Amino acid sequence: MSSRIDVTVAERSVAWGGWVVGPTFLGPEEFARTGYDYVGFDMQHGYLSDADVALMLRRLEHVPIATVVRLPSTDPAPIGRVLDAGADAVVIAMVETPEQAAQAVAATRYAPAGVRSFGPLRASLGMDAAELEARAGVFVMIETAAALPFVDEICAVPGLTGVYVGPADLAISLGHAVPDMWTTPEVTDAIRCVAAAAKRAGVVAGIHAGAGKTGNMMASWGFQMITLASESQALRRGAAEHLREATGSSGDNGAGAKGYS
Repeated sequence: MSSRIDVTVAERSVAWGGWVVGPTFLGPEEFARTGYDYVGFDMQHGYLSDADVALMLRRLEHVPIATVVRLPSTDPAPIGRVLDAGADAVVIAMVETPEQAAQAVAATRYAPAGVRSFGPLRASLGMDAAELEARAGVFVMIETAAALPFVDEICAVPGLTGVYVGPADLAISLGHAVPDMWTTPEVTDAIRCVAAAAKRAGVVAGIHAGAGKTGNMMASWGFQMITLASESQALRRGAAEHLREATGSSGDNGAGAKGYS
C-alpha cells in the first residue's frame, strides 16, 4: 500500500489540491465534487483543532479525495493523532535540516523504525501496523533560506514522500516582499531548485500556488502536488464573479490569490 498522494501522482502526473483553514463540512466536499485530487487541512495557520480535523476526515471517509494535514512541527503526538483519525498524509512546516526531516518521518512510523504510538481511531483503518505506516505519506516544507543548502539531503531522507514549498515564507526568508515572490529571480530559482532536487531523489515535489494560473506554471516547473486555493479564496472568487455578472461590472473578479502559504 502507498499513500494516496503517491498513487494520484503516479496515475495523473499532477495532483491538484484545495486548502481548508477553518471548520467546514461543505468546503472539502465541494473541492471533491469539483474534481480536486486532495484537500489540505491547515493546523499551522488555520483555525482548526485536531478534533475539527478528525470530524472532517471522518466526513470524507467515503469521498474520493485524498487528505493531508499541515502541522507546525515534528512533534510526534499531534502527527500521530491526525494519522489515527485517517489523514492520508501530513505536511510538516519549517523543516531546515535532514535531521528534522527524519524526525518527521519517524513520527509517522511505529517502533523500531519510528516513534509513533499505535491507536487508530476508525475501524475502517484496520489494525495492521505495516499497512497503517504504508498509507501515511509525509511531506516536509522547504520555506527558509536556511533549508536551501540541505535540499538534496532532505529529499534523500528514507521514508519521505516528498517536499512542499512555502513560497511566501521562502521569499521573506530570502529578503523579498511576498507580492514579488513569483517574479523575483532569487526566489523563483530557489523554487526550481527544490523541484529539481525532488526529481533527482524520486520524491514528490509539492507547492502552495494559490491560483490556477500559478498552478499551471508550477506544473511546467516540475511540481506534482499543487495547492490551488483555500476555501475562502474559492468562495471570494465565486462570490465576486456572481456579483460581477449581476451588476454587469468589469475589473477585478476578486480572485485575489497570492499563493501565500
